[in-house]
Amino acid sequence: MTQTVRNVAIILALAAVVAFVPGGGNGGSAVGQILTIVLFGALAWFAVRIYRERRTELYSLGDRNRGIFYASVALGVLTVVATDRLWNTGAGTLVWFALIAVACYGVYYVFRAARHY
Repeated sequence: MTQTVRNVAIILALAAVVAFVPGGGNGGSAVGQILTIVLFGALAWFAVRIYRERRTELYSLGDRNRGIFYASVALGVLTVVATDRLWNTGAGTLVWFALIAVACYGVYYVFRAARHY
């Protein structure tokens, strides 16, 4: 119980620093950006590990399916990167959902083709 109280007190102290100290918002933004960079670095490291472990399966897909898979993953990544710009308008939101759906369908298509005998 005391550990939880301590952790909540630390979070409240950090929030007070960000809210009340001059320039605290900039410091909070910097910490947020650093955490974002660490998160994306960890995701990239995870993707490389998965690629290295599953390289044989990827090459066994064939050129066409492997191209569809890579294009779908790239489309999904680019769509997620462009989320802020696409969600500024109603049409952009619909395009965002359509692009994510196409990317998901491409990955699903390759998955089904790989599991079909």
